[in-house]
Amino acid sequence: MTTAYSLGWHELRNGELLAKAEADGYTALITTDQNLRYQQNLSGRTLAILVLLNTNWRLISRHVDLVTEAVDALTPGAYVEIAFPNP
Repeated sequence: MTTAYSLGWHELRNGELLAKAEADGYTALITTDQNLRYQQNLSGRTLAILVLLNTNWRLISRHVDLVTEAVDALTPGAYVEIAFPNP
């Protein structure tokens, strides 16, 4: 797993980040930014986007299997949101 921060991309805005990820050959982006689809034109993108509908790492870490399944099912250009069951 690579993070935007570890690549030095943490200062890029959404559109720049998406373009850079695609240009560098990434096929998927996992984010918790629920506004991304409203802020960016996602049509024509090859990058698949998976949005986690919760930012609580403790909750997310309990459902890594759901994230893995969602990533495995992504197709180029897909936009998918996943929620996590409450404990």
